[in-house]
Amino acid sequence: MSQHRPIWSLTAAEVLKVLDTDQQGLSEAEAGLRLQRDGYNELPEPPRRPIILRFLDQLTHFMALLLWVAGILAFISHTPELGWAIWAVIWINAVFSFWQEFQAERALAELKKVLPIQAKVYRDGRLVTLPVRELVVGDVVQLEEGDRISADARLIEAESLYVDVSILTGESLPIARYADPVEISANQHQTSQLRPTEVGNLVFAGSTVVSGRGLGVVYATGSRTEFGHVAQLTTRVVREPSTLELQISRIVRVITVLAIGMGISVFLLSYWLIGMEARESFIFSIGIIVANVPEGLLPTVTLALAVGVRRMARQNALVRRLSSVETLSATTVICTDKTGTLTKNEMTVRCLWIAGKEVSVTGVGYVPDGIVQLPTDVFPALNAYVRYLLAGSALCSNAHLLHPPGSSQWREIGDPTEAALLVAAIKSGLDLEELHQRSPRLRELPFDSRRRMMTVVVDWQLSELWQSQTPYLSFTKGAPLEVLRRCQDYLDEPGVITLTEAKQAEIAKANDRLAREGFRVIGVAVRSGGQELLTAAASDLEQNLTFLGLVAMIDPPRPEVKAAIARCLEAGITVTMVTGDYGLTAEAIARQIGLVDGKATVITSETMGHLSDAQLRQILHQPQNLIFARALPEQKLRLVQAYKDSGHVVAVTGDGVNDAPALRAANIGIAMGLNGTDVAREAADIVLLDDNFATIVTAVEQGRAIYQNIRKFMTYILASNIPEIVPFLAMVFLRIPPALTVLQILAIDLGTDLVPALALGAEAPETGIMQQPPRPKHKPLLDRNLLARAYLFLGAIEAIAGMAAFFIVWWSHGYTLADIQQISSWLINHTADPNVTRIYHQATTATLAAIVACQIGNVFACRSERVSSLRLGWFSNPWIWIGIALEILFVLLLVYVYPLNQIFMLAPLAGWQWAVLVFCPIVLLAAEEWRKQIANR
Repeated sequence: MSQHRPIWSLTAAEVLKVLDTDQQGLSEAEAGLRLQRDGYNELPEPPRRPIILRFLDQLTHFMALLLWVAGILAFISHTPELGWAIWAVIWINAVFSFWQEFQAERALAELKKVLPIQAKVYRDGRLVTLPVRELVVGDVVQLEEGDRISADARLIEAESLYVDVSILTGESLPIARYADPVEISANQHQTSQLRPTEVGNLVFAGSTVVSGRGLGVVYATGSRTEFGHVAQLTTRVVREPSTLELQISRIVRVITVLAIGMGISVFLLSYWLIGMEARESFIFSIGIIVANVPEGLLPTVTLALAVGVRRMARQNALVRRLSSVETLSATTVICTDKTGTLTKNEMTVRCLWIAGKEVSVTGVGYVPDGIVQLPTDVFPALNAYVRYLLAGSALCSNAHLLHPPGSSQWREIGDPTEAALLVAAIKSGLDLEELHQRSPRLRELPFDSRRRMMTVVVDWQLSELWQSQTPYLSFTKGAPLEVLRRCQDYLDEPGVITLTEAKQAEIAKANDRLAREGFRVIGVAVRSGGQELLTAAASDLEQNLTFLGLVAMIDPPRPEVKAAIARCLEAGITVTMVTGDYGLTAEAIARQIGLVDGKATVITSETMGHLSDAQLRQILHQPQNLIFARALPEQKLRLVQAYKDSGHVVAVTGDGVNDAPALRAANIGIAMGLNGTDVAREAADIVLLDDNFATIVTAVEQGRAIYQNIRKFMTYILASNIPEIVPFLAMVFLRIPPALTVLQILAIDLGTDLVPALALGAEAPETGIMQQPPRPKHKPLLDRNLLARAYLFLGAIEAIAGMAAFFIVWWSHGYTLADIQQISSWLINHTADPNVTRIYHQATTATLAAIVACQIGNVFACRSERVSSLRLGWFSNPWIWIGIALEILFVLLLVYVYPLNQIFMLAPLAGWQWAVLVFCPIVLLAAEEWRKQIANR
């Protein structure tokens, strides 16, 4: 490449010379040397930890390390069954967590479709098809309609070439490309500010040929392409841990400090105060640690997130990172793209302006369902004028509409703008096939970005549509003011009339009004003539035209988006449109979907470039009516960072590679699954399988529900910690044998508690959840209210019930507290009489059964922090009843089935003892209902 001049400023011959190639392409030998020098034309895989290390992460987090140590201590104290049980907890949780994220990665791999597999290349003078990874600098590639471009190339030939570069820029409409060199501006600053994507003779990897054909010379491959540069920008963005990861880390630290502190205290007190053997004191200190550590918490969090993930998958949201689901509950800002997310990505003609009248066109998208609605005050010829205008527009188009047999979907091939014109023509009653057969095209002047129009000459044989005195008609469509400038007449109610300055001003005013409303407006004109239309110079052919009218079209919003935006605003979430499209179009769509109410603030890329970080943050304090248009990738990234610096939790949507850095930097990155790029999906936490903004709102609702559900089952799980700890405290201070053993604690935490806790994790969103503001970013998951409710209220009730059951069994056999204290050391040292041991086992069984019975009431109590259980419906969550049935079954198996009752040191209870336990859930639930009534006053 020239050291002094950019490649876009060179002529075709200079380009070939600089890249050391020719129009016949490279030789295979030279291509091989360049491939060896530059490497394959592919992006390097993003750095990814080996799968074994990612699995080991699940085994080495803080709580896992604590449990590993507890297991080792159990083995040291010669209680291997306890050690194996504790270690099993770690493995179960690790497998659940790893498998869920591994499944998401596999699902994501199925979506990798961003680059084509083959490319058409000239090698040794022959056109061959090669794998795109073998393209090298200097290759001459052929580009045709429908091709995805595989490397950055400079065009040396172009014929009616339109390219979709939205993957890089966010621009919703195809852009014309040509082969002529671009002059270097005398203003060096202006030249240096020119973006490569704005240069008309360059095409880029990842973009698509919409129509036309061309020949390009590859000048950049792999990571050196524009696509690759943005991908590299993404890899430099460090992903922050999710709020759930931070919260769980904090909870684990708090619980760990508490568990170790209490464990050491119990060891010292039991050894020095009670005089227990060091080994037994050691075992009971492990018991205190195990009792304080909610072993079921991490598996339940993982399973609850997995349930939420599957529920979201049914709503077309694929979650790649489990912990990101909860972050949705704190989301305060959603920065969303426009095209394809808020809109249908289907251009639709909505309005015609002809002879001073405005004509509406109904229907949405490429399905030709709809009609052309004439206004009430019409003149007789207006309908004929409309059909003439639309016939000319359709004949002056190169797009095609496809309707696969048996499908209700219509698909466009070519320029979406031209496809919209074809659909409008069908809606007016025209038959496209007949139109082209009876008026075949004889000549075409392709669209040129300098002329900004396209012209065709047809053999007009449709006299029933319009009577022409000449055999040929030329139709011109393009930028309205450019078309108007070449007209000398216009079509009005009396017929063809000379175009006056006043009428020109009227047409220009109508165009400006439609443009302000966000429409893409096209002017259409006609010229009649004979053989001269086929031989006239291009500049002469597009003169002396008759102006027919204006066609206004727009990419319509998705029908469900307006309601979704309203739900966001109701939920206290700010929605900011960040698009690569033009400001007027973006503002018009924003008004239609209710995103803007009143005066909009549109910040263009140029304006944003002049803003300091402090000024940008000041603008972001404006909660609504904010639109960022023509945004560059680095500006999207800067915007996300500015929102985060202002204390917001930011979700960002995107599909193109230009969105990837912002997706990775956001608290929640949301990529498009249907039309998104591989780079964007790799950077995201969540992938939308239907590319629909409304799915994001559903995901936020699920995220809020999951956050609430985590608090529900945390309350449920932590409440049982108190009745597990109190027996060891009673052992120290009352000098009695522990009312629970360590294995019995594990039976509660991992056996009876797990399924009911998971049932709470599967609770549906509570009514009114989207009428509440987002939770504060730094609000702890384990806050003072939750701890007080779990430990001091629910846990205290369970502890009283458990200890009461323990003493009732002893008293039923005639033992007083003094008697229990007297035989305590025998029981602890396993030297007691077998009959006494049997009574002790029955007493611990009663304690365990009482805690489980209380937890049955507790699972209903924890379904809501404030709403009465009676109002939620007893059978609205069937998983709760399944959980209750399983925990009752589990207790019965432990008590009555050998060898489980021997391992867990349990004994059968009398019938009256089981009957007494029935009151435990009733008492706890009644107490909680009383508390909720007081709290709601």
